[in-house]
Amino acid sequence: MNWILLIIAGLFEVAFAACLGKAKTATGVESTYWYLGFLICLSISMYLLVKVTQELPIGTAYAVWTGIGAVGTVLVGILVFKEPATFWRLFFITTLIASIVGLKFVSS
Repeated sequence: MNWILLIIAGLFEVAFAACLGKAKTATGVESTYWYLGFLICLSISMYLLVKVTQELPIGTAYAVWTGIGAVGTVLVGILVFKEPATFWRLFFITTLIASIVGLKFVSS
């Protein structure tokens, strides 16, 4: 169950980064909504991270959380914000994913 909560926490990390990206291009009240979304997603992500670190090793949990956030944010950048999807970006994202999966398998 803790691993599922950790994945959800990582997805909320992606969401708060995406909200920041949208907020910088929005104006007026729309930007306020994006910043509010950022704060809500940040709070949920941090709460879940704190909760899972009561059972999982902090080093592993934090590495997986940031890895999900990094991979997800890059993918959102490519798919939503039209950032470049070069070979090397995709290659290193793939190695990051392999490292996250490896951490899961070697953690008790």
